[in-house]
Amino acid sequence: MAYDPSKRGRATSSVHGGELRQQEANAITTPIYQTSTFWFQNSQEVMDYQEGKTDREEYGRYGNPTWRAVERKLSELEAGEESVLFASGMCAATTTFLALLPTGSHLIVTNDCYRRTRQFIDEFLGRMGVEVSIIEPSNLAAFEAALRDDTVLFFTESPTNPYLRVTDVPAFVEVAHARGVKVVMDSTFATPVNQRTLEEGADLVIHSATKYLAGHNDLLAGTVTGSSEIVEPIRKALGVLGGIIDSHCAWLLLRGLKTLSLRMERHNRNGDALARFLESHPKVRRVWYPGLESHPDHEIAKRAMLGFGGVVTFEIDTDLAGAIRFIDATRIPYQAPSLGGVESLIELPVTMSFWDYTPEQRQSWGITDSLVRLACGVEAQEDLIADIDQALSHV
Repeated sequence: MAYDPSKRGRATSSVHGGELRQQEANAITTPIYQTSTFWFQNSQEVMDYQEGKTDREEYGRYGNPTWRAVERKLSELEAGEESVLFASGMCAATTTFLALLPTGSHLIVTNDCYRRTRQFIDEFLGRMGVEVSIIEPSNLAAFEAALRDDTVLFFTESPTNPYLRVTDVPAFVEVAHARGVKVVMDSTFATPVNQRTLEEGADLVIHSATKYLAGHNDLLAGTVTGSSEIVEPIRKALGVLGGIIDSHCAWLLLRGLKTLSLRMERHNRNGDALARFLESHPKVRRVWYPGLESHPDHEIAKRAMLGFGGVVTFEIDTDLAGAIRFIDATRIPYQAPSLGGVESLIELPVTMSFWDYTPEQRQSWGITDSLVRLACGVEAQEDLIADIDQALSHV
């Protein structure tokens, strides 16, 4: 069987994608280009660069060879033409909105998404005269009803946070594209290992690379991938807004990506095992995990995803005091925000992310006092289950 680099597996792309075979000094790994600017040998080189005759770097806000390796690897993993790196996932999302939404345009988003994304939409896009319609995740009829002549973008996470709702991407894309609307998917929880939304028709895919892509709870980064045509204005906006990643951080992300496929295998197994254990536990009221038959989007997830990730959301049959006793009794997961690292993390959304909101606001978003989000790391699954089981005995 002949080897075809254009059809290689995701594990091989994780390791080799985007990196030059011949590095400086014959190094295997891509170097860290720790420089803020790049020099020209003469004025002709400058003019050739300005006229687009050469492909090289000029200044550190516009590009860096270490970034480029990461961007090429991400493009291969996502089956996209071009990728852009940012200082954080939020920077990726906000820069995309600012670059693609004209003043007075219309945006459709889902209500089960990251609270800071909702905050940016509420507090900043309104100043630009951008109107927003909010729909329930996976509600295609509501999406169709919300479409207007001035609708520019549909944005959603899939799976969403914290209820892990999964979007039927081809169905939404068909409706959106018929009306000239672009579809932007935040696939942080899925990763390109579990789902490639660009192949399903989405126009852009966003990641908080802080999470699974980097995988070690040690950096902040964001990414956007899509066609060259749609990515170009986002890259130009980044050069103006300046939310860039530094070269050392980019190198750490590059290193993390090399083990993405391996790590996701363990995250998927741990998430599935914990979800099934919790669903059968008498002190757990309900579990949300796309791999469970009880999840409202299970059939969509089965069609679209190769694995269901390491995040499990569940509600304990208790009050806030009981939920605090449970979470404080865990010994393996760290009580912390974020997800996708090798270490398991656990949180009560009511105390970690929504403490400053009113009970009425929390209720409207489905944030109850005993809701728990567990982001399984890569520890031994039997140890995780035993720890969660003993912690539940404190409820």
